Amino acid sequence: MSVTLNLLAEIAGATLHPASAGDLQVSDIGINAAEVPADGIFAAVPGTRSHGARYAHQSQGVAVLTDAAGYEILQEAGDPPPVLLVDEVRPILGRVADAVYGHPSAEMTVIGITGTSGKTTTTYLLEGALMAAGRRVGLIGTTGTRINGRTVPSHLTTPEAPELHKLFRTMADEGVTHVVMEVSSHAVMLGRVGGLAFDVTAFLNLSQDHLDFHDTMDEYFAAKALLFDPAGDLHAPRTVICTDDAWGQRMAELADGPGVRVTTAATMAANPPVEDADWVAGPPEVAINGLQHVVVRGPERDVDLEVPLPGAFNIANATVAWALLDAVGCATDEARAGLSDVAVPGRMERIDEGQDFLAVVDYAHKPAAVGAALDTLRDHLDGRLIIVFGAGGNRDRTKRAKMGAEAVRAADEIIITDDNPRHEDPEAIRQDIIAGAEEAAARRGDGQRPRIHNIAGRAAAIAAAVQLAGPGDAVIVAGKGHETGQDVGGHMHPFDDRIELRRALRDARGDQK
Repeated sequence: MSVTLNLLAEIAGATLHPASAGDLQVSDIGINAAEVPADGIFAAVPGTRSHGARYAHQSQGVAVLTDAAGYEILQEAGDPPPVLLVDEVRPILGRVADAVYGHPSAEMTVIGITGTSGKTTTTYLLEGALMAAGRRVGLIGTTGTRINGRTVPSHLTTPEAPELHKLFRTMADEGVTHVVMEVSSHAVMLGRVGGLAFDVTAFLNLSQDHLDFHDTMDEYFAAKALLFDPAGDLHAPRTVICTDDAWGQRMAELADGPGVRVTTAATMAANPPVEDADWVAGPPEVAINGLQHVVVRGPERDVDLEVPLPGAFNIANATVAWALLDAVGCATDEARAGLSDVAVPGRMERIDEGQDFLAVVDYAHKPAAVGAALDTLRDHLDGRLIIVFGAGGNRDRTKRAKMGAEAVRAADEIIITDDNPRHEDPEAIRQDIIAGAEEAAARRGDGQRPRIHNIAGRAAAIAAAVQLAGPGDAVIVAGKGHETGQDVGGHMHPFDDRIELRRALRDARGDQK
């Protein structure tokens, strides 16, 4: 499969230099010059430190796609290859990559899911349900990329546009019928999902996060909204919006337009409860192991769902997942059974070494997510609630104190430790969290002031939490979830909360295995 430079120039609105190169064929594209093969085109994009065109000499490709600044660099270097010249590379990169790889996303049913929290869980619920219903499924997200349950190499939550479209081509060639993918606000803003043919998109929620990338919550919302704007290039013909919060209600209004069918989903656990959505989940019945049973009222029928994960937020995730299954014609008994059997790495993941208290690892690393995770455990707990968490360095500092306040609101023992300090002083990060925790503790009106511990070293903090726990208590290690490394000073060190928690539990019972 290959396309000519003339066709790519037409798709990109580019000027080809020299025009005589128009019949050259390309069948690959990439932004890493050293990885572009001889039949490929190198997309030279401007970077934060230097322009990609400065690395064009490393490419074996037959041509370069770049902007005016890149073209000038190529000319100064002498004897440039054929160049497709555009005003900006990123906005058209997805469309070009889509053409190079033969429009693979159009060959499959593509489901895109966005929201601050719950993207990974919802994609896993969908993957399990669709595979149980006999579909071949591709999954792209935070925990990696899978094709019909098989892990394949990937980098970002949403890969760069050329890598993403190449991945879609691989999936289509392997017979994948449905692709379920997380779509981050970064991916939308940086053009990584450009050129994709979404069949259905979904919005889960919005809460404080990524304010190091988006200056305000309104800007954060606007980035997400690019996926749903009926006048934009990314919108799908069908969309599912969770209207449990005001952001979702606002998104549902924005998404409604010509040629778009909007389906709303909500839960009775919302405050206030939302009863006028198309799909509404009633109050769940919760088993002691966290398994939840809920009846979801639909536009034409009700459905009984078993949700294999604890927490009201997972009722919302499951309701959106079911509405998406209905939207793509897969809301079958087999899919329902598959949904009930899903486990999500690092999302309320139970670690059991025979201890007489609950121990879980969760990815919660934002104020709202920390609060929701604690509320989930508190609702089904007779003993004390112990949390271990920190905050990432070189990221939004304003959420640190809020995370501390959320912990104080619900927990009894609060152990503040290191997350990914990156290039910041770990103690300074912990003090930012402690300040919010102490202030919230002083305001707590029930007379039950929680204990706040400052423990450097995440492994030591996890061990301390296990030592504090007794029968009927619960320990939650929050923030890193499925991650297997810790960034300290720009160096990634092996670290897995699940391994460390399991080790601490074994050590506590004298088992040194």
